[in-house]
Formats: sequence, structure tokens, C-alpha cells
Amino acid sequence: MTDAQKDAQDAPDDAFHVFDTTLRDGAQREGINLTVADKLTIARHLDDFGVGFIEGGWPGANPRDTEFFQRAREEIDFQHARLVAFGATRKAGVRAEDDPQVAALLDARTPVVCLVAKSHDRHVELALRTTLDENLAMVRDTVSYLRGQGRRVFVDCEHFFDGYYANPGYAKQVVRAAHEAGAEVVVLCDTNGGMLPAHVQAVVRTVLADTGARLGIHAQDDTGCAVANTLAAVDAGATHVQCTANGYGERVGNSNLFPVVAALEVKYGKRVLPEGGLKEMTRISHAIAEVVNLTPSTHEPYVGVSAFAHKAGLHASAIKVDPDLYQHIDPERVGNTMRMLVSDMAGRASIELKGKELGIDLGGDRELVGRVVERVKERELAGYTYEAADASFELLLREELQKGKEGSAPRYYRVESWRAIVEDRPDGTHANEATVKLWAKGERLVATAEGNGPVNALDRALRVGLERIYPQLAEFELVDYKVRILEGHQGTGSITRVLVSTSDGRGEWSTVGVAENVIAASWQALDDAYAYGLRRAGVEPRE
Repeated sequence: MTDAQKDAQDAPDDAFHVFDTTLRDGAQREGINLTVADKLTIARHLDDFGVGFIEGGWPGANPRDTEFFQRAREEIDFQHARLVAFGATRKAGVRAEDDPQVAALLDARTPVVCLVAKSHDRHVELALRTTLDENLAMVRDTVSYLRGQGRRVFVDCEHFFDGYYANPGYAKQVVRAAHEAGAEVVVLCDTNGGMLPAHVQAVVRTVLADTGARLGIHAQDDTGCAVANTLAAVDAGATHVQCTANGYGERVGNSNLFPVVAALEVKYGKRVLPEGGLKEMTRISHAIAEVVNLTPSTHEPYVGVSAFAHKAGLHASAIKVDPDLYQHIDPERVGNTMRMLVSDMAGRASIELKGKELGIDLGGDRELVGRVVERVKERELAGYTYEAADASFELLLREELQKGKEGSAPRYYRVESWRAIVEDRPDGTHANEATVKLWAKGERLVATAEGNGPVNALDRALRVGLERIYPQLAEFELVDYKVRILEGHQGTGSITRVLVSTSDGRGEWSTVGVAENVIAASWQALDDAYAYGLRRAGVEPRE
């Protein structure tokens, strides 16, 4: 699709700009180091989501960004977004057409250029070491030159709000200079992130009235108000929002793209994404987190796995009647799902809803539900937790469901005994060995294995003993292992909780074990993990 075709269609970005700067500003977050391949992948995700503009970086500033723009032109067929090159106004005393970094912006061959300009008088004099008049000329000349070269131009007024409070007259002069030279949007930047929503709203409203420029907002999150500040600017008349995926950015981050877009679409009723884009939001958020190698925040608004998770029994009772009573939107609108958490706060409604979520119809059996509630509360008092161990809870639920029907629930194997040995050798190394004795399908099995720790040795011994009978175990892989010493207990004899996450290559499940001995707790979690995985694979228990 050509840029002309995009401009001709009735696209939401023409009326209201959603501008993503993950690849530039977001990449400044501590711990993020994007390769060119990473940037190309993220750009594809953002285009799939439907943002209007993707700021790819600063061409000419480093070889990686220059390569990105070249490869993006050749390798990505953008369906929704326009690629943006970022750079600065010309240097003081140099013509725009003679400035090498302005030339690099043109060499990037993007349809849009975003220029950063100084709007705080002290920054002009101390950082740029030039006069206030020359700074205005730098803005005018660079915008005019790039416009003459056929580029759409946005101007980021750096440190605008701090500059406005220091010298409002000059800050507005910079906005006018950019606007009158042909900048399509002038973006007011809270570069230090110190503003609050009421201040942002008042300033944007005044600048809009005094300059007539189309205004945008770029908010950092140093006060925890970046999303609120962005929406306050929209309330005051801004029609361009700059954000980053998952709020990535320097220091504590930038305005988070996903809650901003969700608020605009769901709360404000603005069409800022193409049809179906909002339902992709949770997937896109998590996919980008995977690329930057950061664990997605579980409590992120709209897209976190806990965003629509309910724990209190009172909430569950109301949700059973109408989910809207304790949810501000239907989670499916943003590609998320409602989850019921099982804990010692659980009531009957929580258990029934959780059973439904797991595909188990409790059939209104009040006695069964009551047993499950009491058992959960007893086990949580002993240190178990089922909030992060759905697989262990499902096994518990199925075990209670089986009672009264055919006696005790059948199992895949019966454990006779197990042991784990750690040997300290004279050379300072350690040997870890485990032996398990099992019964499976009427056969007694004894297996021994070594591992890089006692738990790993137990895991391997289980596999050695059972894989011949249950070949599905070859697909299982322990992907996470967490140990916690429970509150209220002290020393090496304390109660230990172990959470294990297991994968079969198609999905993951989590199980829990609790004991005074960390190895015993680990065994419980492994035992549940194998039992759940075999059930998930469709294997029928026989013991």
C-alpha cells in the first residue's frame, strides 16, 4: 500500500494520531538493548496493532538505526503505520541543507520526520549555547527545508512544560515558529516527567488557544501520571499522543501505549485503531515483552494476566450474577480473559466459577463445593497457594469430584518411596543422585538418576522410571522453579513452598508443594506436574 493510498483512505490516524516511540524512546529503558532484528519484529507487531506512526530511531546517530530504516523499507510492507525518522533541528550557524544530520533524516526516506527542538530558554542558552532568536531560526529553517523536500514534519518541544513555567512567552514562540514553518503537529514534551494532570490540561488549553497549532503530548512517568497526563492533554484539545509499548522508556518510563489507546477507544469512543485492533492488544503487549526479554507485568492495566482476576468471595458471588458488577469492561474487548483465583478467601461462587473456567461442571453440588472450599482453606492455612498453581487446584477438584463415585481417584502411578542424596566430594564438587520406587500399570519400577541438583535428579529419576510406560513424559520440561520460606517460620527447619512450571511445548501449567523439607515440597510439585501433564495429554489413569 502506498503512502498516497493510505492518505486517501478514511484512516483513524488522520483525525487523531497514535504515535509510538518504543523503538527510540522506549529503547532507552535500562536493561533493553534492541538489535536491528528486534526492532523490525517490534515494528511489525505495532503495525499489526494499528498505530498510525512508528518512530524507528535516529538515522545517522548510530549504524544500527541507519540499518533499521534501510531494512524496514525493504522488508516490511506497512499496512497501517507510517515510519518516522527522528532527529534534531539544524545546528546553530549552519544552513539546514548543509547539516549532515538533517541530510541523514532525508536519507532514511521516511514519509514523516519528527524533529526535537529546545523550548526551554535555559536549555537553549546552556545546552545549545546559542541565542533565543537563533534557536527560533533553527526551528523555522529545518521545518521549512524538510517540508520543501516533501516530508511531513512533527516537532517535539523538549522540556516544554518546565520551559513554559520558566518563560511562557518564549515557549509559545517556539510552538508558533514550528507551526508557521509548516509543522503538522507540535508536541509538548514533559521531558522530566514532573507534571500533574491539572497542570498539563491548563497549559495545553492555553497554548492551543494562543498559538492555533495542532498539539500533541509526550509524557514521561516520573510522577506515575504519564497516562493520566496524556489523557488530560487530550481533554484539553491535543490530537496526537506519543507513547511506548508497556510504558518502556528512560528512568521509570513513558506513557504506556496500551492503557492510553484502550481509554481512547473504550472510554472516549475515539476511533484510533483499525477494526479489530483493540482485540489484539494483550497479545501485542506480551509479544513485545518477549522480544525485549522482559517479563510482562502481571498487574498491567487491561493486558496483565491479573487485570481481570478476582479473588474475594464477595466479588465472585457478584460476578456469578453479572461480570460487569466487578469489571469496568469486558476483558475480551482487549484480548484478555477473566480469571478466578482460588485462595482461603474463596467462597462457593469462586469455586463454581473456577471449575467452569477449567471446564469442570460442578452441577450445583453444594456438598461437593463445600468440601472443596474447606479443603482449600485448610491447605492454604498449611502454606499451599492455588492462585499461581491452577494445575494443582484442578487435580484437587477432580479428586474431590471422584469421591463418592468410585472411591478414591485412580492415579497414573503409586509411589513406594523416593530418596535424594547430595555427596560432598574432596575436590569441592558435589554429586546429586536420586532413586524412586514406583508402581505403574501393575509393574514395580526402580530408577536411579543423577542431576545438577537433588530436585533435578528426582525429576530425571521419575522420567527414567516412567517414560517407557508413559512416553508422553519425554515432551515435558521444567521451565520455572520457585522456592519461598513462608512467613511466621524461621531457620533451616521452616516450612517451604515450591512452585513449579512445566511445559509440553504447547502450553504451561503450574503446581505447588509444601513441606518442612525443600526436597519433599519439590517432590509434591513434581508429582502434581506429571499427573496433570499426563491428563492434559489425554492419558487415562489406571493405578
